[in-house]
Amino acid sequence: MNARHRAACVLGWPVAHSRSPLIHNYWLKRYGIAGEYRREAVLPEQFADFASSLAARGYVGANVTVPHKEAALKLSQPDERARAVGAANTLWLEAGALRSTNTDIEGFLDNLDACAPQWDRGVAKAVVLGAGGAARAVVYGLIGRGVAHITVVNRTHSRAENLRERFGKAVHPADWRDEAVFADAGVVVNATTLGMAGQPELALDVRTLPGHAVVADLVYVPLVTPFLRAARGRGLRTADGLGMLMYQAVRGFALWFGKEPEVTAELRTLLEADLGASADQEGGIT
Repeated sequence: MNARHRAACVLGWPVAHSRSPLIHNYWLKRYGIAGEYRREAVLPEQFADFASSLAARGYVGANVTVPHKEAALKLSQPDERARAVGAANTLWLEAGALRSTNTDIEGFLDNLDACAPQWDRGVAKAVVLGAGGAARAVVYGLIGRGVAHITVVNRTHSRAENLRERFGKAVHPADWRDEAVFADAGVVVNATTLGMAGQPELALDVRTLPGHAVVADLVYVPLVTPFLRAARGRGLRTADGLGMLMYQAVRGFALWFGKEPEVTAELRTLLEADLGASADQEGGIT
């Protein structure tokens, strides 16, 4: 074991559902690093005080989950990614300053690369369902990979318009009921809670998608959503939310513990077993 013990945590309200401790403590054990990763339930009105006193509390950094991601951005020195998305999910201390980033972007992209290699070759159009923080991270990632046309479909049209204002002319808001937008989509991403356990299903007929489409769902409870099951039934390549959950954790671990960890089949099996055994069905989207 390394001589120096380091600690990090996940901050949220509620936070009991978070699988981040399972991921990071698995990596700490695997790499023989003297450290610990904990959950910290922090009320919104207590977040500023907690985040500004991480070092005094013995932490080198933290993950941030709902409802604190926007507050974390304002309280820290964000990088370009966090500023672009408008939310921070990873905090770390650097030369006494509280820094932040958003790793949902690389979590989404790295998982898509792993599940559907070369998915971005020749992709001219993507469709993103939803307009919240997860959708913003997805849109930013797709633009970075050169996707020139991204249709954002949201029940509240004004929220989709907000993404166009944030990211520019690559974003094209569309009505939720307009199935024609899916006909030529190379990538379709569900960044809503539809299909999550306890939520309504995503009412999208996968027969409207072209045969080359790649389907990603950020929901990971259940592991295989009805949307993914239908896409696989058509023979489409898919990427699930559990993969994104694992890949988004990589950079934070590297920042806090000095080792870039590997996403392995063993880690996925551990998470699948935990999700399958858990009666707590909250928190099923990254």
